[in-house]
Amino acid sequence: MEERTPLLHYRLATSCALPPRDVSKGARRQSAKDAPRSASPKLGVMFGVVIPTLLSMFSVVLFLRIGFVVGQAGLYQSITMFVVAYFIITMTVLSICAISTNGALEAGGAYYMISRALGPEFGGSIGIMFFLANVCGCALYILGLVEAIMFTFGVPEESTAAFTGFHQMLPSGYWWCLLYGTILLFLCFVVCLVGAHIYAKATFIIFIIVLTVLASIFTSFFIVGPTVVILPEASLTNSTSRRTANYTGLWLSTLKGNLFSNYTVDYTTGGVMNFARVFAVLFNGCTGIMAGSNMSGDLKNPSYSIPRGTLAAVLTTFTVYNLLSLLAAGSCDRYLLQRDYSFLGDINVWPPMVTVGIYSSTMSAAMSNLIGASRILYALAKDNLLGGVLALARRTSRSGNPWVSVLVSWLLVQVVLFAGKLNTIAGIVTIFFLLVYAAVNLACLALEWASAPNFRPSFRCFTWHTCTLGIFGCLVMMFLISSIHAFASIAFMLLLWMLIHYLGPISNWGYISQALIFHQVRKYLLLLDVRKDHVKFWRPQVLLMVTNPRSCMSLMTFINDLKKSGLYVLGHVKLGLLDSLPTDPLQSCYDSWLFLVDHLKIKAFVNLTLADSVRHGVQNLLFISGF
Repeated sequence: MEERTPLLHYRLATSCALPPRDVSKGARRQSAKDAPRSASPKLGVMFGVVIPTLLSMFSVVLFLRIGFVVGQAGLYQSITMFVVAYFIITMTVLSICAISTNGALEAGGAYYMISRALGPEFGGSIGIMFFLANVCGCALYILGLVEAIMFTFGVPEESTAAFTGFHQMLPSGYWWCLLYGTILLFLCFVVCLVGAHIYAKATFIIFIIVLTVLASIFTSFFIVGPTVVILPEASLTNSTSRRTANYTGLWLSTLKGNLFSNYTVDYTTGGVMNFARVFAVLFNGCTGIMAGSNMSGDLKNPSYSIPRGTLAAVLTTFTVYNLLSLLAAGSCDRYLLQRDYSFLGDINVWPPMVTVGIYSSTMSAAMSNLIGASRILYALAKDNLLGGVLALARRTSRSGNPWVSVLVSWLLVQVVLFAGKLNTIAGIVTIFFLLVYAAVNLACLALEWASAPNFRPSFRCFTWHTCTLGIFGCLVMMFLISSIHAFASIAFMLLLWMLIHYLGPISNWGYISQALIFHQVRKYLLLLDVRKDHVKFWRPQVLLMVTNPRSCMSLMTFINDLKKSGLYVLGHVKLGLLDSLPTDPLQSCYDSWLFLVDHLKIKAFVNLTLADSVRHGVQNLLFISGF
């Protein structure tokens, strides 16, 4: 039992000697100092979290890919996909709620949560991955919007006058679509450049439009009778393909025909679909859960707004997606679902209504990802993790808007637009988001396992089981979607981790690894029982008194070789009385001694004491070392 004393004393002594790790007050003072002189209005639950999250999730998948999912996977597998996807994001949302209600939350959203929990290396690498995920997500929504515009107004390639409407006037082709995407992206850039308060007002108007469109879609399934739908020209793979498909209205036989999967070629990419590819496209409708937490720096009370707003948005979208899948499977034949991704407009009581909904919601989701990416980049730059690489990204306008970060994010999205097709980058975006969600769950799991006294979230509807299930679900789906992309993203994250570890500055955020180690060491020290000691397992316990470390380095190395995995304590006595000194002189010495231990590569503890004589000091060291 004596063996536990030196380690416990060493840990308690160093923790008392070093300055406290909790720098929340200092951080608040620093953030107040760095705050702009004229702060922009703060956002509440509805405008800051619920509306951005709903619009991020009600976008491409809702209006342009719900028929694709049901037509390829069937109703049973579609509902299974939604259950799996929402199970993963619900576990992640619980972790987000726990971390966001554990004190102050500043700009950066998920990056701020992870970096303050797991340290700068892990948080920085995941923050960069999350930034790239938002960049790719913005490009995905822009490409989806271009696809919708070309369906309505584009001149089909290889079309004839008989099948070209009077409104189809926009030239088609890769470079034309890239031009349209660039123009739309520039509009998003202008809105985000003005600031988050203008974005919030714009999204509220779009939210009202989307609610109206959703009401018209659900109403149309019940009041529109059977009709024949003319399929888009792009979906016709050859001259013998059917040019029409049937909308039967709600009919039991139609529902039975759409229950099971029937994977075929996706007419936008030419690739044969399977469960993993369809899930990758579907999951993009679930990746907007952090739209609210990304706005944490613009929220009036992030700890209050993020849990309530995110949970409400997730429950709403899950209900709408499943109801819409059921209605589509019961009213549209399989050929219509597979060959016309914009079928919701064809069967609507007023088709232009759905077109307006597609344009507005997809534009809003693109803006949400763009503004989220800029806030993450700004948080990375403000923490100075990459040295001077992101120095310019710390610049803000007088209202506090990080305009340089918005500009950099806009340029990167423009580069991703060269991918050309929505389904082409859907898998990559999904894997990036899954990796970030796994990291959020890991951060919450580490805090829970460490039993850190400063981790006391007001949101208690989570356990280490939910965190573990979230991590496991994210990793499994990553490798099911694309093992190559999953391995590549993890390797890229590890590369970023090493770069930040070796090149980044030293932070004072604290390291969760130290809390986990202390928790485990304390648990095993309590298991030591002096009554079970036996001579067969005796180990040496050495206290080496060192006066001058410079002249005793060889001796310290020699004793380290003799200890044979026993306890080895370096002791030093400093003469003086604490009553006559303004501060404890030993506090400034501990770091130097620990650096010496690291430099000599010896396995030893350090005990320093202050006494009026060497004799009394040695007695103190013998007592506190447990010898």
